[in-house]
Amino acid sequence: MKPEVKIGFAIADDSETIASLIREAFSPFESEYTPGAFEYTTPKVDEVRRRFEEGPIWIAELNGESVGTVSGLPDGDRIYIRSMAIKPSVQRGGIGQGLLDSLEAYAREAGFEKIYLYTTHVLPGAKRLYEKNRFYVLRATEPEEWHDMGGLEMEKDLR
Repeated sequence: MKPEVKIGFAIADDSETIASLIREAFSPFESEYTPGAFEYTTPKVDEVRRRFEEGPIWIAELNGESVGTVSGLPDGDRIYIRSMAIKPSVQRGGIGQGLLDSLEAYAREAGFEKIYLYTTHVLPGAKRLYEKNRFYVLRATEPEEWHDMGGLEMEKDLR
C-alpha cells in the first residue's frame, strides 16, 4: 500500500520546518546559483514567518514527516507561486503535483484568473512539472532581473 501524503495549510509555527525543507531541496543546486539568488531562494526562518502575512503556505507530510512546501502570493487577479520545495529523498513521488494541485484549487476557489511563477534554467524538472500542468512560458527573464541568473516566467490561465 502506497503511503498517504497529507497536504494542508501550514501555520507560522511551521516556519522553521519550512525554511529547512526549502534549504534541503535547493542545496544540491547551490553551486549553480549565484550567491544572491541562492540566498533569496532559501529564505531564513524570520522571512518564512513574515510570508504568512502575505499569503497561504502549504505543507506536505508523508508518514508524519514534513516533506514539501509551496506558498502563494496574491498579486491582483493572479497568484504567484513561490518556494515550491520537495525533500530530495521523496522527489518524483507526486508530492510536488499534490502541492501544485492544492495551490491551484485554492486559486480557483478564491477567484484568481491566473497562476504565475519564475523558474531558473538549473531546475529542468520544475519546468517539466509546470508544463505538464499547462503552464506556458510568458518570457525568458534576463540575468539582470534576478540576481544575475536568467530563467523563465511561466503562467497558467485558470479561466
